[in-house]
Amino acid sequence: MWPWFAALAGVFTIAGLYLGLFVAPVDYQQGEVYRILYIHVPASVVGMFIYLVMAGYGVLALTLNTRLSAMMMEALAPTGALLTALALWTGSLWGRPTWGTYWVWDARITSTLLLVFLYVGYLALTHAIEDKRRADKAGALLVIVSSINVPIIYFSVKWWNTLHQGSSVSLAGNAIASPAMRWGLLLMTLACWMYAIAMTLVRVRAIIREREHDAAWMADVSGGKS
Repeated sequence: MWPWFAALAGVFTIAGLYLGLFVAPVDYQQGEVYRILYIHVPASVVGMFIYLVMAGYGVLALTLNTRLSAMMMEALAPTGALLTALALWTGSLWGRPTWGTYWVWDARITSTLLLVFLYVGYLALTHAIEDKRRADKAGALLVIVSSINVPIIYFSVKWWNTLHQGSSVSLAGNAIASPAMRWGLLLMTLACWMYAIAMTLVRVRAIIREREHDAAWMADVSGGKS
């Protein structure tokens, strides 16, 4: 099914970027530079949410001892790390013309950088332990405990007097007034999700084949081919 999700990611990206770059009006405060928001915000939102999904799979892996849950965590992590790093990079490009600097140790930016380290730390930990079952449990425990960083990222702009502006997406609908802006953000967020699902399906299939290549059911699935 991954080609379908990849195709949807492409369609949503084209539609979202068209709305964001050509239809949405110029921001009255930031001018044209605000349009990087259509990559920055969806990458940040999906990067954070993937970590919460991993924490959910981590709970299943520890409580029900489900091996597929651990495999899903391993498959999700690279995409989560990529999107979070993309959010940081685009944020720095946005920060230079609007704040006058590429980087500042702001509460939201720093906690987002910590999320990148947590993704990398999870991957390093699970690959450093040879016993896969022990690696899965250690990785799941790390993700569950450190998932507290995600609400900290989200609420950081409310809890602390921070340089980073408030949320660009508001349930109250006040932060972004233009329908073209809202639809552009929504489509780009869907594009990130479709991309994440496609990549996760590809990776989890490879992980299953790697881990279960000696299992009898794998021989049945592959028709006896190794």
